[in-house]
Amino acid sequence: QVQLVESGGGLVQPGGSLSLSCTASGLRFALDSYAIGWFRQAPGKEREVISSISSSGSSTYYADSVEDRFTISRDNAKNTVYLQMNNLKPEDTAAYYCAAALLRYRIATEENEYDYWGQGTQVTVSS
Repeated sequence: QVQLVESGGGLVQPGGSLSLSCTASGLRFALDSYAIGWFRQAPGKEREVISSISSSGSSTYYADSVEDRFTISRDNAKNTVYLQMNNLKPEDTAAYYCAAALLRYRIATEENEYDYWGQGTQVTVSS
């Protein structure tokens, strides 16, 4: 049974930081066969991709809205991908999801490229 479990969400003040983790288990192949993406969905809005990292970690993608504030990284030995979020803004409030795509050597930015999804973790940015 494949599981992607997000953790690290919570309530933070504007300008603060949070670090999200996505830990995978039960994948058919080792995590280094999968591109990993982080998505978010705010109330009343569509889910959007905010970051993606290739299977090796050599390529990354960031949406304009989070560029220079968020950093994606991965530790394949720990089956974990991270999203460091700095200088958080109220508009970053959303449910955050990680997803895995069986793709090697490139990033994936489309939802339909992803094979497995986590249940999400809530991030709320408010004073």
